[in-house]
Amino acid sequence: MRRSAFVILGMAVAAGAGAQNYPVKPIRLVSPYPPGGANDILARIIGQKLGESLGQQIVIENRGGATGNIGAEYVAKAAPDGYTILMGQASNLTINVSLMSKMPYDPVKDLAPVTLVATTPNLLVVHPSLPVRTLQEFIALAKAKPAALSYASSGAGSPGHLTFELIKRMTGIQIAHIPYKGMAPGLVDLLAGQVQAAIPTISAALPHVKSNRLRGIAVTSAQRWRTVPELPTVAEAALPEFESVLWYGILGPAGMSPALVTKINADASNVMQRVDVRERLDAAGMDAMQMPPREFAAHIKSEIHKWAKVVKESGAKPE
Repeated sequence: MRRSAFVILGMAVAAGAGAQNYPVKPIRLVSPYPPGGANDILARIIGQKLGESLGQQIVIENRGGATGNIGAEYVAKAAPDGYTILMGQASNLTINVSLMSKMPYDPVKDLAPVTLVATTPNLLVVHPSLPVRTLQEFIALAKAKPAALSYASSGAGSPGHLTFELIKRMTGIQIAHIPYKGMAPGLVDLLAGQVQAAIPTISAALPHVKSNRLRGIAVTSAQRWRTVPELPTVAEAALPEFESVLWYGILGPAGMSPALVTKINADASNVMQRVDVRERLDAAGMDAMQMPPREFAAHIKSEIHKWAKVVKESGAKPE
């Protein structure tokens, strides 16, 4: 028994020493989506500053495919030494669990949450020809004309799709879902009046709202968004406690030592407090965040449970 205790103590001391010396070589930050998207942009903004804080280069590696599963699986199977980490997001860490019939990794068991780093709200928008200006009026119109309206999304199981389905579930309205291969073509049809509504990210929707080509109805975050303070949240407009935001976080392979997770969390948290980082994220329509590892782990589990119900009731299937 004493020998086992010494072995465990020795392992703990070695892990602590490893965390103190970390990093001694470049770090690979995997973005599980193609270049140019929000996940990739965020990884590059944070990766540059985190590398400066840690004193080592952080190389951004895009491993897109399977709605984020390929890159996440790659990190989940990497050595838990802190040199391969993931910029994950809500879709591949929570929604895919219920959307996919078979997952190549378990987000809870195979990954070590380090910290939440950013969130971005969605914005419910409608075509200006629709005679509504508030969420309550939108709900009333949908109830008066069941199945007569339609909304666009970037695809089945996307955050915009499931956020709209959550609103439908909470209100009982019937609106047809029209999935597109990305939000860009969906917005084209919305601008043309081919569909009547959508819930894109606020960065995608805001230029069209500012030019009066679309009408903003409500933001999906818990608080009003700073660039459109006149628009209420979905919660205050009609559905108390409603919240649906796209979030991003850093994770590593399961098995990373607590000391190493704590170190990366501390450095990442310092980065997220930098004024220049917050300004760049603000320009991209994001809020800089920070969160202790245990709280982030609990958040992921809560989100998996929340969206499992919506996926099941919506009948969403991967395309």
